[in-house]
Amino acid sequence: MLTIFNRKELIVTMDIHRQAEIRDVLAQNGINYTVKTKNLQNSGALDSQRGRIGNMGINQDYSYEYKIYVHKKDYETARGLIK
Repeated sequence: MLTIFNRKELIVTMDIHRQAEIRDVLAQNGINYTVKTKNLQNSGALDSQRGRIGNMGINQDYSYEYKIYVHKKDYETARGLIK
């Protein structure tokens, strides 16, 4: 079981396809992982202005950040698998 105390950040990416590939590799090799997703367009103070003007000019392909974590004991193995 992964907890905040025994996990290590494997990778941070904004590419939805890359994070899916990494998750597939980890799952195929029996490595437990968790993914934390952050919406970068939901940034507090800018939301009220963005609501008025929209998301014009913002590349939607890079609107989410994906952090993938693995157990500390699996980190080196996972790192080797995703290179």
